[in-house]
Amino acid sequence: MRKSKVSDHTLNTDGRRTFIKTLGSVIATGALGSTAPYVFARQKTRLRILGTHVTLQEQLRQQAMQDIGIDLVFEPRGSAAVLQKASVSPSSFDLYEQWSNSIRPLWASGSIQAIEKKRLTYWDEINPLSKTGKISPDAKIGAGDAPNKILNIQADGTLGSNPTELISFLPYVHNVDSFGYNTFFIPKGIPYETESWGWLLQPQHRGKVAIVNDPTIGLFDLALAAQAQNLVRFDDIGNLSKVDLDNLFKVLIDFKQQKHFSGFWNSVPESVDFMRTQRVSIESMFSPAVATLNGQGLPVTFAAPKEGYRGWHGVMCLSSATEGKQKDAAYDYMNWWLSGWPGAFIARQGYYISNPQRSRKLLSTNEWDYWYEGKEAQQNLVGTDGKISVLKGEVRTGGSYTKRFSNVAVWNTAMPTYDYSLQKWYEFISS
Repeated sequence: MRKSKVSDHTLNTDGRRTFIKTLGSVIATGALGSTAPYVFARQKTRLRILGTHVTLQEQLRQQAMQDIGIDLVFEPRGSAAVLQKASVSPSSFDLYEQWSNSIRPLWASGSIQAIEKKRLTYWDEINPLSKTGKISPDAKIGAGDAPNKILNIQADGTLGSNPTELISFLPYVHNVDSFGYNTFFIPKGIPYETESWGWLLQPQHRGKVAIVNDPTIGLFDLALAAQAQNLVRFDDIGNLSKVDLDNLFKVLIDFKQQKHFSGFWNSVPESVDFMRTQRVSIESMFSPAVATLNGQGLPVTFAAPKEGYRGWHGVMCLSSATEGKQKDAAYDYMNWWLSGWPGAFIARQGYYISNPQRSRKLLSTNEWDYWYEGKEAQQNLVGTDGKISVLKGEVRTGGSYTKRFSNVAVWNTAMPTYDYSLQKWYEFISS
C-alpha cells in the first residue's frame, strides 16, 4: 500500500518492498551532467531494457542506438517471466516494456518510479486513447483497466484518471488482441458477426487449441470464451470476484482434463511455432505472430470477435533504481519511441503508436490506408521482416484503428483479486 508522503527510497516492510514518491520530489532530477568532466560526456551510456519479444526487436535496437547514441541491452522474455523479474529486481533493468496489466503490480511493489510529463517531448501529440480511455467520443471504453485509469499518479501516491504532472508509464505501442485461426482447418468467419471468442472452447477444436500463458491475459481470453459459450456469467468481466474465478476455473479445469488444450505459449515465437507446425489450428495470438505466419504463406486469420476485443496498451516504465545518466538516457529512449520511425516500424507488424500522425509521413499511402484506415491493400505489403505479410486486395480484419478501438470488451487488467487469480491460474495450468 502506498503512503501519501514518502521519499525516493525503497522500503522493506513485512518482506514486501514499497516505493512511493511525492509530487514535488522529481523536480530535482537531471541536475547531474553539466559539471561532469568532458571525458564522461563522451562515454556511451548503457541502458538495460527488460520486456517481451513484441517490442524488443533487433532492428529497433540498432536504429535507436544509431539515432540517440546510447548502448542498448535488450532482455526479451515471456510476459509472465518479465513481470515476475521486474517486480522483485528493479536494479536488474532501467526501462521496462510490457502491457498495462503489469502497472498495478509494479507500482505496488515499488519497482517503478514516476515519469515526468514535462520531459516527454511529444506528450501533447499523444491521442485521447491513453488519456481518456476512448479513441473517439462514441467508442466503448471497455471493462477493466482502460489506460487512463492507471496512467496518472495522484497526490496520495495512488494511480488514477485525474491528470497530474507525473505518470506511471509512457503510452506508446498498443493494439487489440483476439485469437488467430488457420482457415485451412476452420472456415473463415465474418468479422463482428460470426467470429466469436466461444470458438476457443468449441468441442470440434479439442486438442488443437492453445492459450497465452499469462494469468492477466489468457485469463480474459478464456473468460470471454466461457461467457460466449454460456458456461459462466459475470456481472463485470473486468473485475471478477473470487466466486467468479472459482466458477470459471471449475469449467476450465474440466476442459483441460479432457485434453482440450494442446498447450500454453509463453512468447510470440512460440505461438508462431504452435501454428506453423499444426500443433494447433486456433489459439490466443498477438498481431506480429499472425503477420509472421502470413509471411510464411500460412492462411491464419486474426479474428474480430462479435463480443469485442481484449484491449491492451503498451507501457514503458522507469525502474525505481534508475538514476543519473541512465535516467537521462531512458528519457531519450522514451522520446525516441514517439519520434516517428519506431511508430512506422511497428505499424508494419499491425501495432499502433500513441501519436500516429508523426509516423504517417514515414509510411506509404498504401500502408497507412491498410493499417490505420482499414482500407483494401492496393499492393502487397511487407512486414518488419521484409517478407510479404499482406496481399493485394486484402482488408485488415476488424477495420480501421478507430473501429477496432471502439469495440473493446475488456482491457488487460490486474484485478483486485489479482493474487487469487494467480493461484487459480497456476492450479489450472498444473491440473
